Amino acid sequence: MKLELKKRIITSIILLILLALMFNYYYILFLSSIIIGMISWVEFYGLITKIYKKNTIKQKIYRFISKSISLIYLSYLVFLITTNTDFKIYIYFSVLISIFTDIGGMVFGKIFKGKKLTKISPNKTISGAIGSFCFSLFLVPFFIEQLNHLNIYLLVFFTMLICTTSQLGDLFISLLKRKAKVKDTSDLLPGHGGILDRIDGIIFAIPIGFLLLKSF
Repeated sequence: MKLELKKRIITSIILLILLALMFNYYYILFLSSIIIGMISWVEFYGLITKIYKKNTIKQKIYRFISKSISLIYLSYLVFLITTNTDFKIYIYFSVLISIFTDIGGMVFGKIFKGKKLTKISPNKTISGAIGSFCFSLFLVPFFIEQLNHLNIYLLVFFTMLICTTSQLGDLFISLLKRKAKVKDTSDLLPGHGGILDRIDGIIFAIPIGFLLLKSF
């Protein structure tokens, strides 16, 4: 197993431990959500600054709009997580799908390799995308009882949608990094990059997952 894959798995395990603590203790959920949201925005701010670095009026407007929308979105995300404790199983499930999506993509991508998925992120492969779906579906049997208002077919379908959203979120941040000409959003986590690098899929999966699971 290559070092990069080991680091990614270890990071995911740490994230799972933190997630379990957040799930069981509200004060950890509250503080962690605010801190992670703030750091993520600062890292996103850095990307946008690098992308629109010219001082033309057009680029200043792009910077302002991008930073404002991202601040509003991340603030809404923190609000959603910290004020919907009665529905935290939906958020918990969505986060786990994103984590398993990440692990599945890495494992299948490293083992099977194959054709590249997109030019946006050269390390992503079609086999990795398939692995993401396979790993995320492993969660369904463990949550079928907690999410018993959904039948098995609908739960599988929603899992696939959340997994897809997570992968698209990952690609979106990868696109921004490519445009900013950086490998990672920061060096906050030695060997892993920034916070945004680790939660790029999660921040998009949570709202979609919450909306889908709460609405049906």
